[in-house]
Amino acid sequence: MKLEGKKVGFVMTGSFCTFKSTIPQMKKIIENGASIVPIMSFNAYNLDTKFGKANDFIKEIEDITGNKIIHTIPDAEPIGPKKMTDIMIIAPCTGNTIAKLVNGITDTPATMAAKSHLRNNNALVIAVSTNDALSGNASNIGTLLNRHNYFFVPFRQDNPITKPRSLVFDPEYIVKTLELALDKEQIQPILL
Repeated sequence: MKLEGKKVGFVMTGSFCTFKSTIPQMKKIIENGASIVPIMSFNAYNLDTKFGKANDFIKEIEDITGNKIIHTIPDAEPIGPKKMTDIMIIAPCTGNTIAKLVNGITDTPATMAAKSHLRNNNALVIAVSTNDALSGNASNIGTLLNRHNYFFVPFRQDNPITKPRSLVFDPEYIVKTLELALDKEQIQPILL
């Protein structure tokens, strides 16, 4: 079990439509022997949407992980210096967050957590969920695909008829992607 004893940073950003399929993956990570450091972007932590109330998601995540969610920039900054994570995943990872990662912008708890984690030369797993993946963010995704220590959860078109430029990750691949990324290997195929 490659996740046994590992500290997994689990970052959630504002693609709220994926929360209900993503949060159960935290249980699977824990069942594989890892602990989770939960982290949320400002929007993920604070906004109620048609997909659910922020406080309900917060309670569920904190109950699953047994840890308080990191949701401020000052609380995310020590992740790297204190070696709080062995591997990190951003699931869901919005186009906004992808663009910020590409350009080194650290103005949210999510991007600060990633920057701090990467300073230790550890793997960062990206679970794409954005409506502009095959338009405005296509070049950013391409950049991260070619950047050292970035790995991707396999993804597919979300709905090619009504959202032809949208991509979404498959949450069932999260655990396997994390396991391989610990060995600095990209799961294949990336495109489903």
